[in-house]
Amino acid sequence: MDFWFDPSCPYTWVTSRWLVEAATVRSLALRWHVMSLSVLNEGRDVDPEGDTEGWLWHPVRVCAAVRQRYGQDGLARFFTAYGKRVHEGGSWGDLAAVLADAGLPTALVEVAGTSEFDEAVRASHAEAIALVGDHVGTPIIATDDDAGAPVVFFGPVISRVPRGEAAGRLWDGTLLVAATPGFHELKARPHAEPTYG
Repeated sequence: MDFWFDPSCPYTWVTSRWLVEAATVRSLALRWHVMSLSVLNEGRDVDPEGDTEGWLWHPVRVCAAVRQRYGQDGLARFFTAYGKRVHEGGSWGDLAAVLADAGLPTALVEVAGTSEFDEAVRASHAEAIALVGDHVGTPIIATDDDAGAPVVFFGPVISRVPRGEAAGRLWDGTLLVAATPGFHELKARPHAEPTYG
């Protein structure tokens, strides 16, 4: 399963933790890819993220550098450390500390303020958007159904992580609905604030 994420989105963090949990009760192999809300919102009159200074570029650039230099394992460790420190811990902005938490060289923080990895970010982002369209945000998931047919979708947007078999059932249902020909969208109550743990 391929999972495209912008690490700055708290709901994406919750969805990622659900998939990690679901992988303990279902046969899921996660492959992590970066996407960017900054790229997604380019050219729009109003940036829905309110990032007029471009700060959301910093973590995705570091993600791209980590992926290139340390592969899937490094990216998974960085994203996990980022989510725990930023979303769960409320400590924004210290990417060097996130790198240290992930067991990665803190010198990688230097790429955050440069454009060195922008093309890698854009290419990974474009790969996801080509699968599902630019009318969605983060995360994007691409997998196969039981018959091997490709299934690609945005979300799901969840505010708490189901545990154990509940995580597996949510995966089963999500895949069932997303793989149904003609299915496009399902929404529930307005978003609740994310709950971690």
